Amino acid sequence: MESPTLLHPAAFHTTRWTRVCQAQADSEDGRRALADLCDAYYEPVLAFLRCELRDTDSAREMSHSFFAEMLAGGAIHTADRGRGRFRSYLLGAVKHFLSRHRESARRMKRGGGVEALQLDDAEACEVADAQNTPAAEFDRQWAVTVLASGLEALRRELQADGREAFFEQVKPLLTGDAAYGDQGALAAAGGMNLDAFRMAVHRLKQRLRQCVKAEVAGTLDDPAMVQEEMQALFAALGG
Repeated sequence: MESPTLLHPAAFHTTRWTRVCQAQADSEDGRRALADLCDAYYEPVLAFLRCELRDTDSAREMSHSFFAEMLAGGAIHTADRGRGRFRSYLLGAVKHFLSRHRESARRMKRGGGVEALQLDDAEACEVADAQNTPAAEFDRQWAVTVLASGLEALRRELQADGREAFFEQVKPLLTGDAAYGDQGALAAAGGMNLDAFRMAVHRLKQRLRQCVKAEVAGTLDDPAMVQEEMQALFAALGG
């Protein structure tokens, strides 16, 4: 049986970003939701900071500091629920965090202090192509993260139905990593005729989209924004 949570995105979304907004009122449930989202969306923040700092170790250290501060309750109180998107909030929060650290580093430099991290503007990611800006990297990794979450949800569903092996077999088709001509060999390996195989893959693609949509809905305060956010996700993946 399919998961009720994934079948009803509206129910899912009340357990994620809405709960995070509740953390502003010192809610334990909200703090747990925030911790879950921070854990799930660590990679987009790391991608942004890696592009800004041009140093993976520094980016990881900064990411850990950023999430530690957020989980301690500092940054979440600046969340504007009216903006509706956890993605927008997270990107704005990490930009503000980095800006504060850069300003602190400048003050230390002017005062003769020693900088713990090299955070001068000269080290920012300077890429002519707008598609490779730190913000674009954040969005791309966000899209990859959401897609991975959708794939994992779908894998769990098929695992519960005893079809995990079939999922692993067709996963390259779901993610676009396999060529159209590969379907004949995959169908034969699964003991299916080609038409039945194609129909099964088509249904899984539809189910994957629903799973991804549920994940997206979980990071929005307004369900009406889901389609717009889905378009942003596909645009980020296509870029």
